[in-house]
Amino acid sequence: MVSAAAHRDQDALRRDVWRVAGEVADPEIPVLSIADLGVLRDVRIIDGRVEVVITPTYSGCPAMNMIALEIELAIAKAGLGPVEVKTVLAPAWTTDWMSAEGREKLRAYGIAPPREGGGRRALFGVDEVACPRCGSTDTAEIAAFGSTSCKSLWRCNSCREPFDYFKCH
Repeated sequence: MVSAAAHRDQDALRRDVWRVAGEVADPEIPVLSIADLGVLRDVRIIDGRVEVVITPTYSGCPAMNMIALEIELAIAKAGLGPVEVKTVLAPAWTTDWMSAEGREKLRAYGIAPPREGGGRRALFGVDEVACPRCGSTDTAEIAAFGSTSCKSLWRCNSCREPFDYFKCH
C-alpha cells in the first residue's frame, strides 16, 4: 500500500483512486459498482489531497451517505487516503452514464435495464420493456415505483413474472 503523500505521480494516484472507488458496490443494487452506474463522476488530486466526486441517481437518494462512507473506507484500506467525497447535483445524473457492462449486470440480476439513450430525451411513458427473464417485450407496467424510487414494477405477460425496470432519466 502506498500513501497518497508518497505517490509522486498524480496521474497514477488518480487512476488508483478511480479504480478503488469505482469498485464500491451500490448498496441498493449490489451487483453494480458506482462506476457501472455512472455515479462516480471524477477523481481530483488537489495539492496532494484526494477528492472523489459522486452524483446521486436521484437528489434524495438515501444510499449516497453509505456510498460516500464506503468510498472513504476503500480508499483508506488501499492506503490512498485521506479522501474527501463531494456530492454534486449538477449536471443531474442520467441513465446515459451507466456502462454497457452495468446494463448487462442489471439484466442478469433480473432488473430490466434502461434503454440506451433514454436519459437524453423526455419520456412520457415507456412503450417497450423487455423482460429480463425471458426477453419478451409483451410486458406491462404494474406500478410507477418498484423496490426503490429509481425503478418501476412491471410484469411479463409471456412468462407471467414480475420484474423491476430501471427507469430512464
